[in-house]
Amino acid sequence: MICREIQELIHGYVDGELDLVRNLEMERHLHECAACAGIEERLRALRSGMTGSLYFHPPAGLEGRIRAELRAAAQPEGRAPHFGIRGQWIGIAATLLLAVAGTWQVALMNRRSGDAEILAREAMESHVRSLMASHLTDVPSSDRHTVKPWFNGKLDFSPAVNDFADRGFALVGGRLDYLDNRPVAALVYQRRKHLINLFVWPTPREPDSQVLASNRQGYNLLHWTSGHMTHWAVSDLNAGELESFAALVRRAE
Repeated sequence: MICREIQELIHGYVDGELDLVRNLEMERHLHECAACAGIEERLRALRSGMTGSLYFHPPAGLEGRIRAELRAAAQPEGRAPHFGIRGQWIGIAATLLLAVAGTWQVALMNRRSGDAEILAREAMESHVRSLMASHLTDVPSSDRHTVKPWFNGKLDFSPAVNDFADRGFALVGGRLDYLDNRPVAALVYQRRKHLINLFVWPTPREPDSQVLASNRQGYNLLHWTSGHMTHWAVSDLNAGELESFAALVRRAE
């Protein structure tokens, strides 16, 4: 692909709208062309700035204070409610504040949904690249006592490494990868002829979550957060068996 074609497609690439083949072609070109890579970096920075501005936390107890003011403005129980000018303004302010808080909550939910979509695409593409480029592992080993120490000094965290060969999910090895704008651990498992990439990295501000499933271009993806660590499991393994694998990982943590 030439630069003109890249620049026509780059907005769709940044927004995650291209198919797998186009994505891989774009990545190869951006790796080789500094000018196009600079355009992509600026677009991502603009996109990040626009979504980041939607993050908002309403003050703690806002709803309770509004309701208390409304009750104070009303007459005692047993008499017909009467709102003076002050009560009317409080009612208007309450309505506006609750509307704003609701709008920000929806925006925040949309932002998180968009972040999950981006991560799903990145995880799926990293899984595919590991299979296509013959770079499945940096440390090929079924011994967790070999794989886990290998990450020392290469990451700013220590991933939990377990072998589930006795349950049909054998540890194959591990490697470094890059997701969510940071280096992550990729642990590789095998179920019969199916390979599973388990991406792990710390997210200290994220609460624990249930396992969420999705499917992209024939690949099943599961992701969850536990113990302030985010996990993404990707494979062409059927959804039921991949969920069994995720359950094993969660129990071992």
